[in-house]
Amino acid sequence: MHRSRTIAVFVTLVMLGVPAGPFRAMAQSSTAQGSTAQGSAPSEELAAANELMAVMSKDTIRQMVSNLTSQVWPTIERAVRAKRADIDQNTLAELRAEFEHIELEYMANVMADAPQIYARHFTAAELREMLAFYRTPTGQKAMQVMPQVLSEVFTMVMPKMQVMQAQIMEAFTRVLRRRGIDL
Repeated sequence: MHRSRTIAVFVTLVMLGVPAGPFRAMAQSSTAQGSTAQGSAPSEELAAANELMAVMSKDTIRQMVSNLTSQVWPTIERAVRAKRADIDQNTLAELRAEFEHIELEYMANVMADAPQIYARHFTAAELREMLAFYRTPTGQKAMQVMPQVLSEVFTMVMPKMQVMQAQIMEAFTRVLRRRGIDL
């Protein structure tokens, strides 16, 4: 349950455009190699997307990782304590820091191509408009509070997901039956 919640939160944050500032260097190194792959973004859009990623706050990603860790860490800590009842708080704190570091590292790998994706879906002008927004006080605040807002939304939504998925499938099954399709 906690693992699926973490994955769902991460995927949604990425889909909603949560900033990927720490990943700029990786993204730039991958674009510096040049891209001839089908669906690659034009260079003007890619340049604007890289600029957008550069403005995005590192603190936002760190906060997102911290929020994700807060959701899964209690389960991890219980498992560690079950194996090593004598483990002290300092060791647990070190382990948590290492866990967050690993999460950040993996997110960096996942997000390395984010500028390319932004550039395929937005024009250079649109990306510059987004960039201008993130440079405003409201944009800066959005980068600071969105990870927490989204974490709170998912904390509220996740307990309802299983029931909702069952209700959706039940309703869709009725649609299929009306059309003579029985699964």
